[in-house]
Amino acid sequence: RYLLEQDFPGMRIGPEPTTDSFIAVMYGETEGNVPGNALVVDPKKPFRKLGRFGNAFLNRFMCSQLPNEVLKSISIIDSPGILSGEKQRISRGYDFCQVLQWFAERVDRIILLFDAHKLDISDEFSEAIKSFRGQDDKIRVVLNKADQVDTQQLMRVYGALMWSLGKVIDTPEVLRVYIGSFWAHPLRNTDNRRLFEAEAQDLFKDIQSLPQKAAVRKLNDLIKRARLAKVHAYIISYLKKEMPSVFGKENKKKELINKLPEIYIQLQREYHISAGDFPEVKKMQELLENCDFTKFHSLKPKLIEAVDNMLANKIASLMNLISQEESNMPTEMVHGGAFDGTMAGPFGHGYGEGAKEGADEEEWVVAKDKPAYDEIFYTLSPINGKISGISAKKEMVTSKLPNSVLGKIWKLADCDGDGMLDDEEFALAKHLIKIKLDGYELPGALPSHLVPPSHRKPFQTAE
Repeated sequence: RYLLEQDFPGMRIGPEPTTDSFIAVMYGETEGNVPGNALVVDPKKPFRKLGRFGNAFLNRFMCSQLPNEVLKSISIIDSPGILSGEKQRISRGYDFCQVLQWFAERVDRIILLFDAHKLDISDEFSEAIKSFRGQDDKIRVVLNKADQVDTQQLMRVYGALMWSLGKVIDTPEVLRVYIGSFWAHPLRNTDNRRLFEAEAQDLFKDIQSLPQKAAVRKLNDLIKRARLAKVHAYIISYLKKEMPSVFGKENKKKELINKLPEIYIQLQREYHISAGDFPEVKKMQELLENCDFTKFHSLKPKLIEAVDNMLANKIASLMNLISQEESNMPTEMVHGGAFDGTMAGPFGHGYGEGAKEGADEEEWVVAKDKPAYDEIFYTLSPINGKISGISAKKEMVTSKLPNSVLGKIWKLADCDGDGMLDDEEFALAKHLIKIKLDGYELPGALPSHLVPPSHRKPFQTAE
């Protein structure tokens, strides 16, 4: 709702558990709903394989179509609210985690939403997160409604969230958490406004880059599936080979299922396969219980060769094609909705801050602090109105900034490149030091509004 900046059909937002359906929010010329059963038989939509989850799921699945600019670039799957307490014991009638896993394997980004007031990770939420195993690189976490607590409470809430997530998500890396208030209401607590703006901007950049990376992500999934298929072929053919031709089939089947971890190790050594490419042992054992091993196929070396050839040669040429296509096409970004509100005008991120301060003012922005800088300048014994690099260095190193940063500041401030600084250039150097000490980045080239007044004409002519 926040990203689209408009309601979509079937939307219900409230503090109580509201959404009980999976809603695919997609672009359409006219606004409307398509129910789940109709959706899975539509060849133009990518949901046909969801039919296997049955009517209980399809009655809780729908597609919301609306003519929104944001949805021209991305589609959004809005999942049901996670249950906690007594409610989670009531069965949904379908395998909720299996459905989540199906979507997780096919989407570009998974966003976990947490409320600053309800941080507990229920059993169902924990199971849901575990179903995203293997998709860790897609997960982002949003801590919403962060404006409703003060800075001290927010620090505690963030710490508690990271601790809770650490117990559920089994990864050595720290998940990226975006902190903010993602709705269009006034902020209750404005102390952290700048933090919320920076976090929202980072999240927007992450989402906006998704259309560009879609082709590479699909290629990555293809490689992953090819490797899994290859390993699967080795496992199945080994089980087929070990089966007796006439008697004791059932006993041998049970023995092979129990020995599956040892079979994995044997295949790893024989075919030099990484342990990470093998399916989970317990899940594989459960699936094999219902299979007839005698109907499995034997290994076909030609097919394995074809897969190896694809992974070694064809994929590289596909990557080159994608790179060429991306360089020839304009950069595809998500536009519309909340994304447009942070791009232009004085409310864009960083506008009027750091090196951009004073960009739309007639007076030189450094002038307001120049009297204080002049006092320091004249203590450095200027000769013919200029101080040498050695004198400037003595003053500039008091900022404790590293030499690499001070060297860049010197390059920006020495407008005429004579290796000395006059009073205006020195004031500019002090202003750039202040920008860096305030936590902002230095510009790559000196913006026109920061050029000292006495250097403007020759500087602009040279440019």
